[in-house]
Amino acid sequence: MAKRDYYEVLGIAKGAGADEIKKAYRKLAIKYHPDKNPGNASAEDKFKEAAEAYEVLSNPEKRQRYDQFGHQGVSGNGGFGGGGMNMDDIFSQFGDIFGGGGFDSFFGGGGRSSRRTKKGTNLRVKLKLTLQELANGVEKKIKVKRHMVADGVTFKTCATCQGAGQIKKVVNTMLGQMVSASTCPACEGSGQVVDKKPANADARGLVVKEEIIPINIPAGVSEGMQLSLSSKGNEVPGGVPGDLLILIEEIADEVLVRDGNNVVYDLYLSFVDVALGASLEVPTIDGKVKIKIEPGTQAGKILRLKGKGIKELNGYGKGDQLIHVNVWTPKEVTKEEREKLESLRDSENFKPNPGKSEKSIFDKVKEFF
Repeated sequence: MAKRDYYEVLGIAKGAGADEIKKAYRKLAIKYHPDKNPGNASAEDKFKEAAEAYEVLSNPEKRQRYDQFGHQGVSGNGGFGGGGMNMDDIFSQFGDIFGGGGFDSFFGGGGRSSRRTKKGTNLRVKLKLTLQELANGVEKKIKVKRHMVADGVTFKTCATCQGAGQIKKVVNTMLGQMVSASTCPACEGSGQVVDKKPANADARGLVVKEEIIPINIPAGVSEGMQLSLSSKGNEVPGGVPGDLLILIEEIADEVLVRDGNNVVYDLYLSFVDVALGASLEVPTIDGKVKIKIEPGTQAGKILRLKGKGIKELNGYGKGDQLIHVNVWTPKEVTKEEREKLESLRDSENFKPNPGKSEKSIFDKVKEFF
């Protein structure tokens, strides 16, 4: 198959500068890195293609020859144009554009070797929290069962891969020798196999243990968020433990509703309270607070309690509590009550007469949201 244009591979214009070329290659290298795409042959091919393009375009002399003669101008002049291209060549030659530690330091490792560090599987649990716990943060203890290396287990070097964790195979092609590596089936990539183990351990030297793990839930988390505890997942022989992933679920509050970082409360008042005014208590996430209802308060008015909402996650601000004023209309009245209300029906003060300053409920909602 014909090679693609190197500028097209990196997604840059022909006049791109050195920094732009480096940035474009870095982006593709991260996207198609083998550690992020295990077993994906297509991603590995794109990773190699991007490396080849960068190797030519980042070199002024090779770039000049490529611009003048195309792929023929750089074939057989070093780099990856000839045979023998493998992943280790790429890692060793281009690791420096990710910093001193190379590719693996960028992806959380400590330098590449022929054996990749194996990681245990992650554990996932759901954690239900009240609105108050979500708003203020809380410490919880989670009971989990996870695979752990049994006490007394000893390991020895894998005889199949000699501790490398991989089995390499050299294949002769039209372009030269291609080196491919696959995970060792005997040790599953760890480079070690069980030597001695207790009777209660499985073939990998693992046992299932129940553990109580404390976790601090920060203030401001919300439904659907996922928190991660590093190395609290399943262990794996010769590798590092997986992570414990905690999915947050919210327990619906009986009276308060969360809306982003704000808290909404529906307040129902009698006609007498809104007409004459009142002093009363309303619930908040921090307990009850006293508020004052001004005489003549209209139904649909939204009162704001500043800073009585939920703290911003990883921030310093807090939301507000919004109180929606609703007027409760009695469904039944006594004969005496009816007579009193009838006597007020024709009073000028009881006839609806909204002024221009009186906003509709839709305008009030827009104002606060």
